[in-house]
Amino acid sequence: MFKNYLKIAWRNILKNKGYSIINIGGLAIGLACFLLIAIFISNELSYDNYHEKKDSVYRVIHHSNADSPDDAWVWGNAPVGPALKSDFPEIIEKAQFSGRSDILLEYNNRKFQEGDCFYADTSVFNVFSWPLINGDPKTALEAPYSIVLTETTAKKYFGNENPVGKTIEGIGGRAADGTYTVTGVMKDVPQNSHFSFDVLMSMSSFYQTRPEIFDSWGYVDFYTYVLVSNNFDQTAFESKIPDFLKKHIEPEVAEQYYYNFSLESMNKIYLYSKADRQPGETGSLSNIYIFAIIGLFILIIASINFMNLATARSMERAKEVGIRKVIGAERKGLIYQFLGESLILVLFASLLGLLLAFLGLPWLSSLTGKAFAMASFITAPILLLYFGTTLLTGFFAGSYPAFILSGFKPVRVLKGAFRTSAQGANLRKGLVILQFSISIALIASTVVVYYQLGFMLNKDMGFAKDQQLILDFNWDGEVLNNVEAIKGEFLALADVSSVSLSRTVPSSHFPAAGTDIETYEGNMENFSPYIYEVDNNFIQHYKIDVVAGRAFSPDFPTDSISSLIINEAAVKEFGYNDPNQIIGKKFQQWGREGSIVGVVKDFNYISLHSEVAPLTLRQVPYGRYLSLRISSNNYKDAITAIEKKWNVLAPHRPFIYSFLDEAFNKQYISDIRFRKLFTIFSCLAIFIACLGLFGLATYSAMLRTKEIGIRKVLGANVSTIVALLSKDFIKLVGIAILIAIPFSWYAMRQWLNEYAYKIDVEWWVFLLAGAIALSIAIATVGFHAFKSANNNPIKSLRTE
Repeated sequence: MFKNYLKIAWRNILKNKGYSIINIGGLAIGLACFLLIAIFISNELSYDNYHEKKDSVYRVIHHSNADSPDDAWVWGNAPVGPALKSDFPEIIEKAQFSGRSDILLEYNNRKFQEGDCFYADTSVFNVFSWPLINGDPKTALEAPYSIVLTETTAKKYFGNENPVGKTIEGIGGRAADGTYTVTGVMKDVPQNSHFSFDVLMSMSSFYQTRPEIFDSWGYVDFYTYVLVSNNFDQTAFESKIPDFLKKHIEPEVAEQYYYNFSLESMNKIYLYSKADRQPGETGSLSNIYIFAIIGLFILIIASINFMNLATARSMERAKEVGIRKVIGAERKGLIYQFLGESLILVLFASLLGLLLAFLGLPWLSSLTGKAFAMASFITAPILLLYFGTTLLTGFFAGSYPAFILSGFKPVRVLKGAFRTSAQGANLRKGLVILQFSISIALIASTVVVYYQLGFMLNKDMGFAKDQQLILDFNWDGEVLNNVEAIKGEFLALADVSSVSLSRTVPSSHFPAAGTDIETYEGNMENFSPYIYEVDNNFIQHYKIDVVAGRAFSPDFPTDSISSLIINEAAVKEFGYNDPNQIIGKKFQQWGREGSIVGVVKDFNYISLHSEVAPLTLRQVPYGRYLSLRISSNNYKDAITAIEKKWNVLAPHRPFIYSFLDEAFNKQYISDIRFRKLFTIFSCLAIFIACLGLFGLATYSAMLRTKEIGIRKVLGANVSTIVALLSKDFIKLVGIAILIAIPFSWYAMRQWLNEYAYKIDVEWWVFLLAGAIALSIAIATVGFHAFKSANNNPIKSLRTE
């Protein structure tokens, strides 16, 4: 019997090639999209799963605001790690990293500035599953000036040699200066890791340069992880934290500076952590939900197409059912036949979908910036989900013709008394409404996503970010010793109109500073605003507006020792309503005392995901970056001239530059990827919906062929017939628009809540989405209507 089912299914495919292509092709595309989205989501959910002890690893999260428990940092002090291991037997091991460092490394005249470098405890290889290819993991990071390289980094300097025992120079990185001995080579950190790096240096190397910070509970420069015992109870442990802090932090310090901490499981870091200062990228749980919904929508739309066309076409086989029943076929056998044929068609579609998904993997990798290997493509859970879904689709698609057609009375069918049932027609209409409701919601959502990201990329950030060339010299001592002369040399270039020195620039790393400010009542209160250390030209160079007081100026030599400038957010944080009220108030910050001389307008020095936070600016003679404002639009020549000058002024350092607007927009790289994926998958969903509408329109026009012929003979023109055939579908799309609007409005409002600065969801978005869907429907249905209306009526009426 199976052979018979297969033969009949194959004959039906060949007999109706157009419908078969639409049916199998549409479902295959839908299944391929579903599978690609499943692979993407599976990858997002796999972060840090490669660590053997992941269930027992926790990260210390630091809190510095008693009024805002959610105001948390991953980056914190050093002494908390050793104290935890010493005081709690359930803490088996602690592993600490310094903050990320950029270090210039040199070997045999090959120099590279490495951007992902950390100082680390020797215990990191016990806590994390980062296997060493060469070297002993127990001692690799034990001695001062030891260094472990990833496999890719090692090959860059040493080729295929074993570098263990060789030395490499660290240059110009302040604490990183020195000769390092390579003590290990480890495999590259997997891409599905919340923490990635290229170089690890022994923490004892860092201790050589700044031993005092390892005992300071107020100094922030470390990431702390702990390995706990199997019976660890996080709730019970955190109840002991208050007593632990009382033991280690002096009462007078605790009264002045609030500090607390909590633990965060490694299993929740990538998708659930809300703490600031992450050591690597984090994912978005809401985006995973969105993609899961899109994948489900695409599958639903593809399945609806398949079911609609299957049920519509099955009506043509009513006489076949009647004949089979007359010659003795049982209903059970007919049910098996129709279900079997449906499952065979779905099997063809699933195999084609697998091929399309396989071909689409490189495309998915390029869009997401993540490598998807075949291993992720053929995992058992994903394939089980895939084929389970296809079998369900096939069952539901074949269930209507199987159970309805098999129940027809053969006498009525063979007499020609059978007509398409109202029940079947209403089912198809309902499914068309559902799929176009989904499509319209996706169109509206795509428009909102597109404009939100455009708003973020084009919003006035409150400072001049265009035509800013940033030179990164990484605190190089020789450069700093001659920085004023270097600035003057650059200013002498025709393409450079302004130069500024600073420790940070917008979008790059910046610290926070414990700061005492004189309040309105005259008391000194402690805050922890962010800090920009800049030269006296920074505010003018970046065209930041001053709303009260003044900017730094060479006319005030004491600015470098006793002046502070803050932003409007800091004014509010310090309890003042008018920026002018805080001018002249006293401050104490990082060993400096003086008065506040100016207030700048809030500018978005971090991404628009967050509101502008309190910021202080103070003048210093050092920094890491030179900002050059380019006055020419000929960037190529300008960069060439600047590079030539740099090679003369600092021949010992590579010329490392970036444009500020490009670097700043890198903060939105995950948003850009999200927009691309969302838009492409939404367009594919709409395309699949149109395929189904195309097939149904063809079938509808075919059923009314004789009616169209009669109307033409009686004098109906083409436009009348087109309107007749199109109006039913247009009504369905109109209903879909009404259903989709509230759903998509609510969903996009929820999604936009993730952004501190966002667009309003305007009414025209839904009008546009509805107009696009309506235009697509009219074009799709109208094509067949026009074609049918232009057919010669003699052909359709010849048999009457």
